Amino acid sequence: MSDLNGARVLVTGASGRIGVVTSARLQRAGASVTALSREANPALEADRVIVGDTRSQEDVARALEGVDLVVHLAALAHRDIAPAYDVYSTNVVSTFNVLAQAGARGLPRAVVAGSINSYGLPQNIHEVTPAYYPLDTDIPTDIADWYSLSKRNDENTARMAWRHWGIDIVTLRFPHVNGADNLAEIAEEIAASPRDGLREGWSYLVTEDAARAVELSLTASTTGAHAFFLAADSTLAPYRTEDLLQRYAPQAPRLRRFVEREVPIDLTPARELIGFEAHHEIPLETLDLPDDL
Repeated sequence: MSDLNGARVLVTGASGRIGVVTSARLQRAGASVTALSREANPALEADRVIVGDTRSQEDVARALEGVDLVVHLAALAHRDIAPAYDVYSTNVVSTFNVLAQAGARGLPRAVVAGSINSYGLPQNIHEVTPAYYPLDTDIPTDIADWYSLSKRNDENTARMAWRHWGIDIVTLRFPHVNGADNLAEIAEEIAASPRDGLREGWSYLVTEDAARAVELSLTASTTGAHAFFLAADSTLAPYRTEDLLQRYAPQAPRLRRFVEREVPIDLTPARELIGFEAHHEIPLETLDLPDDL
């Protein structure tokens, strides 16, 4: 679709951090939003709200009635947010259920909230560093936790759904996504302990940009199943990226050099496939941060 005016879009996980902002943005773009949420949320901007579970075949079938496009954001979004079985089973069953039903109904496109964790290192329990920088879609995986495994398998589910039913799917490998105020607090934490951000490339995305990436993915002309990273152009660390990498990952090859605080992630697919570049950055110069690494 070239635009969303008049389209009926299902947003799962609509009460989540990204879901609330995405639902409102899609409504402003002219879409009619069906919001599927595990609990009622009076702040949701949607013309149809269904309280239900994305693991339930009946709830998802009800939510998909009359829908043209799907945005699947529902997930347990961290390794430690619930017991391992619950995190893994909730995520993989939900994604399979939503994409399989959408595909079987002949829907043309879905957008899925993926994660930078799909390559395995950010929540890895071992002292490992990326094989190289910038992180890209070919980076070797090293998965040692159930959340990362669930997000990797969600990408496999997306490829299966495309191959079986022909539904085009974009999986957005989000970094940490939050509001500007919360990200400013995280920037102060990273400044105090930069090593903590190494395996995510000190990346982040403001919630409004995440919602815009979803909208762009719904209207892009891509075909097939694609999964790629996206992030703000600059890191959330108040230091030059080259200095950070030399200090904390000197053994990791650099496939190119980075300018100032450039995020060490390949953002080319996001630009080329959906036309995305972040519009919001956290102005670190306004924060009380140390000058030296």
